[in-house]
Amino acid sequence: MNFKDLLNTLRTSDSFWISLTRDILSVLLLVGIFLLLSQIIFGMWTPMVVIESGSMEPNMNIGDIVFIKSIDRVDVITHSQGEGDYVSFGDYGDVILYRPLGDEDATPIIHRSMYHVEEGEPMWEGGPPAPHNGYITKGDNPVTNRHFDQQGRISYLQPVREEWVIGIAKYRIPYIGHVRLLFN
Repeated sequence: MNFKDLLNTLRTSDSFWISLTRDILSVLLLVGIFLLLSQIIFGMWTPMVVIESGSMEPNMNIGDIVFIKSIDRVDVITHSQGEGDYVSFGDYGDVILYRPLGDEDATPIIHRSMYHVEEGEPMWEGGPPAPHNGYITKGDNPVTNRHFDQQGRISYLQPVREEWVIGIAKYRIPYIGHVRLLFN
């Protein structure tokens, strides 16, 4: 049997095993295409995260799937830089995905980049000096996020270093991430 006959049999047979093989190959091909397009478009093999908390409400809700563009392909626009002319997810500036304190094992945080500080500058008005350059971040929820991440448990007194940033949120699909959260 030559390759052309094999392909024809795979394509047209009603045999259970051949049909199963055809379905598995189809799924693998679709996953491969998705991964390739993700790498080309977003610069990441897995460009999606599911929102797990309400810290970004009302602009991102629990269960939303958010597509992230690799930090290698974009520049971060902070809230203070974007005021007046750059809106992302309902407010000024970019929403960034970062590793808290650079910890590879910690769940990444997705919060808005408020402004950038240089080493030695106060991290907020009347605040302590920054131990290094980085971003001051904050969730959008006015009830649960009254303070910057650097004033609380998330990134206590540590601005988010550039190398801790994974990427920038670009697109959101509401609610379908709840399926993923069932497995947490």
